Amino acid sequence: MGGASVAEAVAGVLRAADPKDKVFAARSAARNWRLGRLPHVFDADMPDRPARPGRPELRPPSEMPRRGKGGSERARIAMLHALAHIEFVAIDLAFDLIGRFGSAFPREFVDDWMRVGAEEAMHFALLDRRLRDLGAYYGALPAHDGLWESAEATAHDAAARLAIVPMVLEARGLDVTPATIARFEKVGDTRSARILARIMNDEIRHVGFGVKWFESLCKGGNVAPQQHWQSLVSRYFGGRLKPPFNDSARRQAGLTRDFYSSLAC
Repeated sequence: MGGASVAEAVAGVLRAADPKDKVFAARSAARNWRLGRLPHVFDADMPDRPARPGRPELRPPSEMPRRGKGGSERARIAMLHALAHIEFVAIDLAFDLIGRFGSAFPREFVDDWMRVGAEEAMHFALLDRRLRDLGAYYGALPAHDGLWESAEATAHDAAARLAIVPMVLEARGLDVTPATIARFEKVGDTRSARILARIMNDEIRHVGFGVKWFESLCKGGNVAPQQHWQSLVSRYFGGRLKPPFNDSARRQAGLTRDFYSSLAC
């Protein structure tokens, strides 16, 4: 990949359809950026949609089968598969953010989101390996395309993308993951629980990067971050957020209650 620009490298991640290829491309792009091999040049367009493997079958969220809340192996596989799909799409979300908006930010923006992209690739690999341990694999079950729909809706506006993807969707993961970890621990699946705990610790930092760069944009535009965020959430996410909230984890990420408390439904 030496000689390629950072935009060409991240576009390569988005064009990789096979999960193994995408994970490899993500790790390679992050490593080459870290080693100074990728010029900070944005000379490649991002695809409107990233490449996807033939499976899983993508369905609208309303058509997804219920996973159930029991501790059976089938229910745990369904949960791990759903989480693996989230992490797979999150790889593309991180690299699309770099390629689509990176030219408007300093190099540190690329530093942060390259790290996020590499960590999302690692999260996916951990979950895919765990699925295989349980006799399943990524693609064995259907998945929904809601995460990328949010990316498409905000493809024109860096502030909107940061407001919705890390500060709403990833923050929601901070809210629900502790209960999921407890559910796995209750049935003795400590291996899955440890993977989810590791992912959650990283996701606090990812939400924090979203807050950091959103607030940077607001400072540059001389607008109040909380009010601007609420306006964007109302426009691109329907304006209401579902509690309960993991206030402690959100606070660690810099996403304080004055952002979201007024939008709780």
